[in-house]
Amino acid sequence: MAKTTKPSKSKRKPNPAFMKPMQPDDKLSAVVGSKPIPRSEVAKKLWAYIKKNGLQDKKNKRMINADEPLKAVFAGKKQVSMFEMTKLVSAHLG
Repeated sequence: MAKTTKPSKSKRKPNPAFMKPMQPDDKLSAVVGSKPIPRSEVAKKLWAYIKKNGLQDKKNKRMINADEPLKAVFAGKKQVSMFEMTKLVSAHLG
């Protein structure tokens, strides 16, 4: 007797909008580089920069303290939440 196999569940496909290379503007390029990259890579590079420079707030880990290059990206704010950061960064992608 042959076993019937269930069709394997396909992996969730990434949204093509997130994979489309976006061009960072001059302010964001100072942090993530000037080549067009997908949003997911922008987030990875931004977090790598934040961790490398110790910019995550020590007491409240959800807050990011801006250095000079990030202050330009964060509309001049000295500190933003990680959720607000996403919104501010998307304004610098074109």
